[in-house]
Amino acid sequence: MDGILNLDKPTGITSAKALYRVRSLTGIRKSGHAGTLDPGASGVLLLCMQKATKLVERLMDLPKVYRATARLDVTSASFDADAELVPVPVDTIPAAEQVRAALDRFEGVIQQVPPAVSAVKIDGRPAYKLARKGITPELKARPARIDWLVIHRYAWPDLDFEMSCGRGTYVRSVIRDLGLALGCGGCLTSLVRTAVGPFRQSAGFGLETLAALPDARVAIQPLDQVLHLLDQPIAIPQRPSAGE
Repeated sequence: MDGILNLDKPTGITSAKALYRVRSLTGIRKSGHAGTLDPGASGVLLLCMQKATKLVERLMDLPKVYRATARLDVTSASFDADAELVPVPVDTIPAAEQVRAALDRFEGVIQQVPPAVSAVKIDGRPAYKLARKGITPELKARPARIDWLVIHRYAWPDLDFEMSCGRGTYVRSVIRDLGLALGCGGCLTSLVRTAVGPFRQSAGFGLETLAALPDARVAIQPLDQVLHLLDQPIAIPQRPSAGE
């Protein structure tokens, strides 16, 4: 079957392992995922089946929406909770207005340095593999597009926000740079990808749901339907109201 399976990836496994699990459930070997989610992240992971693997690059260019939580009193080597949390002394706790103003400055096309623990390639090797060997990779800033950032809750040191962004934008880098701008820490504590273009988490299939189906292939959206969706104008996701 040719098409897309919208997987609601759980936390605790890599995108590659999630793909392998789906392969075993569908029996389809020729498949790949369009955009990696870290093990600690959950949500929309688009799996391209057979002829739909040609759509990977096109799907990766779609706008994405993330819901994230962060702590501003700590940091870590990876800028998320997968690494040891290190307390950051803070002289003055930022007010809500300061946090909002700092985030506003990240909207638009910005220059962003990816985290050292990331899949960015350096001389053909993922940066995270170098970091694991104690080698600090030198990553250069590159353009990243952030459509909007909305704060849903801020109660020091915890921040809950949502953002729409383009390809190659790192939420961990946004949080790191927010901490630098405010003179405090910045560490991602949870991340959910709620949408990739027209594909929503609410319409996705979890691994347990797929395993319970008589035939997991029924979860695959046929290629002609996917192409019809992609041929429609893809608008930037609507900015939600703060606090929703």
